[in-house]
Amino acid sequence: MTTPTTLGTGEARTRLHELTVIDVRTPGEYAGGHLPGALNIPLDQIQRALPDIRHAADRGDVLVVCASGARSENACRILAENNITTATLSGGTGAWAADGYDLQRPQGGVTRAMWGMERQVRFTAGTVVLLGLLLGLLVHPAFQILSAGIAAGLVFSAVTNTCGMAAMLAKLPHNRPRAADLDITLAELRNR
Repeated sequence: MTTPTTLGTGEARTRLHELTVIDVRTPGEYAGGHLPGALNIPLDQIQRALPDIRHAADRGDVLVVCASGARSENACRILAENNITTATLSGGTGAWAADGYDLQRPQGGVTRAMWGMERQVRFTAGTVVLLGLLLGLLVHPAFQILSAGIAAGLVFSAVTNTCGMAAMLAKLPHNRPRAADLDITLAELRNR
C-alpha cells in the first residue's frame, strides 16, 4: 500500500500543468467551480474508475481534490489500498479559491446553481432536527428521537471524519453524474 501525500495550493498551482487532477465532488459542486483542467469522478464512482486512474498514475502524478479535503483524503485512501499513488489538495477547492486562484466553470451556458455537499448536509440535518422537535411538541414526544439521532450522527461524523448523511445525499439524482458524462470523463482520463 502506498501512502498519500498532501500538496498545498501554491505547490499544486505551480505543478498544475504536470498533474492529472481528479475532483471527487458531486457533478453539481464540480460545475460550480473546479481547478483548471480537473476531471470529475465523484467519490462514489472511484471504484469504477480504478483502472483509468491507475493508468493516469502510471503516466504521472495524480492530484485528488474536493471542497475541503475530507472526501479527497477518503479517495486517496481507497486509491492507496489499490496501490495507486496520489496526493490530495490541502484544504480543497475552498483553500484554492481563498488563496486567490481561479476556479474553472463549464463553458457555453449557464449551469444550475448547486449547493455544496456540506451545505446540503447542514440543511438536511437542521430540517430533521426542527421536524423532530416540532413533531415532538405537536404530536408525540417520541418524535424528539429524530433530533437526538441527528445529534448523535453529527458527533459520530466529527469523531470519525466521515459523513453517512453526505454519502446518502450523494446518491440523490441531482448529485449523481449521468452515465454518459462519467464515460466521457473516463475516456478523457485514458487519453491524457
